[in-house]
Amino acid sequence: MPKTNVGAINLNYETFGSGDPLLLIMGFGMPGVAWTPVLPFLSGFKSIYFDNRGTGNSDRPEGAYTIGAMADDAAGLLDALKIEKAKVYGVSMGGMIAQELTLRHPERVEKLVLGCTAAGGSTARMAPFDVLEKLIASVRLMATKPEEALDVLIPLLYPADFIGKHPEIKPLMLAGLKMAPPTPPETADRTVAGLIQFNTYDRLPQIKCPVLIVHGTADRIIPAENANIMKGRLPNAEVMLIPDAGHGYWAADPIGIHQRISAWLKN
Repeated sequence: MPKTNVGAINLNYETFGSGDPLLLIMGFGMPGVAWTPVLPFLSGFKSIYFDNRGTGNSDRPEGAYTIGAMADDAAGLLDALKIEKAKVYGVSMGGMIAQELTLRHPERVEKLVLGCTAAGGSTARMAPFDVLEKLIASVRLMATKPEEALDVLIPLLYPADFIGKHPEIKPLMLAGLKMAPPTPPETADRTVAGLIQFNTYDRLPQIKCPVLIVHGTADRIIPAENANIMKGRLPNAEVMLIPDAGHGYWAADPIGIHQRISAWLKN
């Protein structure tokens, strides 16, 4: 993946396909290559995916990794690639970054897809503490014990019956982890420190562009109630719920779900 300078750090990024620019923003502790499985289903776009600070081959600066700083990283990447305006698709923490990007740089975002995410603050519906604790622990384990990390992470991402029907999930994810440098434990700590501050609830009405909110109804990490909470605050939003899907909702039907997302982005 090529690197480009974004403010005080270097970001690692890659592109796939051709067409209108589509900026893809990944979630907590995961490098940009985590988008690889869905890229073929986003045809008709020039998909741009990157390693958030602290992950993959991007720089790992000191201090808290705030959502605002990572949103500015994303805007800086668009600047470096000379892209004035893009469609944006963020999942989980990447959806939080996408919200902040749109609020800080509204002229840069044409359409916005928010996957399995929340607006933060006191109105957000949060997972039980033990679930969040396991999520953080799994990211901390990635660098030294990736198999153990996945044993913790996979049940958080997918419903038990789905895991039972798809034993290939773990080896596929393990192979994916080998495509980028492991996320160091300190990235988890720095990112959590930034996540604690995140809250867009009061500002969401400022987002005027069309928004598609996608959420699995069986999400254990960010409960699906957050989809309607955000919709109630956004002036031009619709919700697409994926029945019985977990936080990794795209695995439930990768082709069908992303055909619907692609069609919405193109309309």
